[in-house]
Amino acid sequence: MQINSFFFQSYLTQLYGLPKQASFDAEKRVMSGMSLRLKEMQQFFKLKVTGKLDEETLDVMKKPRCGVPDVAAYSTFQGDYKWKKHALTYRIENYTPDMSVAEVDDSIKRALQVWADVTPLRFTRIYRGTADIMISFAVRDHRDGYPFDGPDGFLAHAFPPYEGFGGDAHFDDDETFSYKAPQGYNLFLVAAHEFGHSLGLEHSQDPGALMYPTYVYRDIDTFALPHDDVSGIQSLYGPNPDVNPEDPKPTPPVTPNKCDPKLVLDAVTMLRGELMFFKSSFFWRSYPLSATVEQHLIKGFWPEIPDHIDAAFESPLDDKVFIIKGEKVWALYGYDMVLGYPKSISIFHLPRKVKKIDAVLYDETSYKILFFVNNQIYRSVNHLI
Repeated sequence: MQINSFFFQSYLTQLYGLPKQASFDAEKRVMSGMSLRLKEMQQFFKLKVTGKLDEETLDVMKKPRCGVPDVAAYSTFQGDYKWKKHALTYRIENYTPDMSVAEVDDSIKRALQVWADVTPLRFTRIYRGTADIMISFAVRDHRDGYPFDGPDGFLAHAFPPYEGFGGDAHFDDDETFSYKAPQGYNLFLVAAHEFGHSLGLEHSQDPGALMYPTYVYRDIDTFALPHDDVSGIQSLYGPNPDVNPEDPKPTPPVTPNKCDPKLVLDAVTMLRGELMFFKSSFFWRSYPLSATVEQHLIKGFWPEIPDHIDAAFESPLDDKVFIIKGEKVWALYGYDMVLGYPKSISIFHLPRKVKKIDAVLYDETSYKILFFVNNQIYRSVNHLI
């Protein structure tokens, strides 16, 4: 994405209520009339609140995301919005050329079902007339007052329940949408987020929530609506009455709290001076130039790497980080996946009986790698794996 003053001003105008006449000093990276809005944006994303356009803030601004404002006070549609009925209709007005009609239909149906599974809401498709939720693909100015911005940037937007556009969801057809592949933007994930807005939800500050503003790829085959989203939608509509509360059901994913004194990490490693902590589907980054610890979904950076890893370590001699789960190992060069991985943990020349590694430590004094397996420690020479 090309970065310029128009981009920053448009971002803060659309998402944080910046007056359109505010000015921008690109040379000094100083906002005139934008400092307050920048502080609100930094506070929302839990960045260091400076009111200045620093690198951390830039990185967040450049991420593809939903076009709905992050702060409800800056939405044109203010108030507590919810549908006054549980039987809702939807209509797909047109299709993206990126996917087949059947793939779009399935993605939309499953995205709505995400919300129906945990509420009394039920969705019925209609093929003509006006539905409660009208779904369309469009580019640039599409006559709703919220023009799209071309590839990347704002992927889609939706309107809360009200008369007129209420409930409608619009998708930027300048994006490349995908069905089940991590390439492009997965339509199911984008649509499920937008339908949260169609039902009355605002953006969440929980980085693990579906309603977090920025796009993050997740494994759609194992997707479960996170706890934060379940709590939010049930506060509006209540739980699904068709589910027997006595029947066992999976617990919605919960975003781990780094300040939890009972938190047990899956793995810790360095990556070129950054300290990285892994837990379930998340990792935290801490690096010298930042005063904040960033929390991210693992699949937001590396869709190929599984959740709940067993171990991780940095190998300084070949400048790689190795991520281990079960009998497989993945390799990173910086933040890039190394081609040819995953491989078997046999590359570490451990005894064949080793099927799972509990932890790994690189010993800088001996240049050896220590593998912890149950109550055993194995030493391996680092020979450019």
